[in-house]
Amino acid sequence: MTQARWLVILIVATVLLFILSLALGSIAIPLEDIGRILMGQSPRTPSWGDIVIQIRLPKAVTAFFAGASLGVAGALMQTFFRNPLAGPFILGVSAGASLGVAMVVLITGTLGGALLAGSSLLGDLGMTASASLGATLSLLVVLFFARRIHSNVTLLLVGIMLASFTSSLVSILLHYSIPERIQAYIRWTFGSFGGVTLTQLYLFIPILSFGLLLAFLQSKSLNALLLGEDYAISLGVHITRARLAILIAAAILGGTVTAYCGPIAFLGLATPHLCRGLFQTSDHRILFFPLMLMGGSLALLTGLVASLPGTPFALPVNAVTALIGVPIVLRILLAKQRTVSMFQ
Repeated sequence: MTQARWLVILIVATVLLFILSLALGSIAIPLEDIGRILMGQSPRTPSWGDIVIQIRLPKAVTAFFAGASLGVAGALMQTFFRNPLAGPFILGVSAGASLGVAMVVLITGTLGGALLAGSSLLGDLGMTASASLGATLSLLVVLFFARRIHSNVTLLLVGIMLASFTSSLVSILLHYSIPERIQAYIRWTFGSFGGVTLTQLYLFIPILSFGLLLAFLQSKSLNALLLGEDYAISLGVHITRARLAILIAAAILGGTVTAYCGPIAFLGLATPHLCRGLFQTSDHRILFFPLMLMGGSLALLTGLVASLPGTPFALPVNAVTALIGVPIVLRILLAKQRTVSMFQ
């Protein structure tokens, strides 16, 4: 099947999943009424309008942008480190965001803990701000080493050590915290696309759009890096600037998604492999928009499955992403050895 046909299929799948995310949930809303609500008209049941606009629409938009960002960030890291198992959180940015949330939720006093660990708007904003600060500090540490370390393998080890260090701090905080705060932190680690409000989208979308634009501008450098740094230099690529731009883009995308949605697993790892397999190319200029569509559609699918339509219950998003992502990655790595050899 040609690349154009796969692109059309991805577009159609994304639109269908987006519409289904608005229509399905604990209460099923007819598609006719979904159309009325989106066009500003009144549905047959007035409460449906609030459900779609206030809850399901922000959740669906968040899922699409989060999945698109993780898919692109995963491709950046896999190419940068020439490692098919690299993901958007390999630099420790996600661990930094987790530490930020842990420090606020687990250390604050009784009153502050009740506010920040609760489900109120103040609690959501508090955890988002703390996660953003933790991710930013981790990014600054990575950039500090990136300017002084010219080996990608060594930089990868720095990211792993940073993640281990921050994870150990989180473990210490958990050990000395009361059960209520531990439970609030664990709920955050489950991941969710439903915690971003319409107001927060005005910040969430521009930040991710900037990260995606920065990533797209590195397409030429990424294609050159696939063949090695010496070849990239011969093409006129400024290696230091390219490395920093790629790292910043990946950190912005991964850190922002983690701050707003929690640490979403496997989407950033599985999406690049699926796109390369479908489109039979490693050209980042061709893969960029398919990565966004594939990542967004997978996030919409996992969010839809996690909501358990027709029931009042819901599953953690990370439980669903693991169920979907692990078989995909194992199948690709075992059945298509060229996916691995491409990075060797």
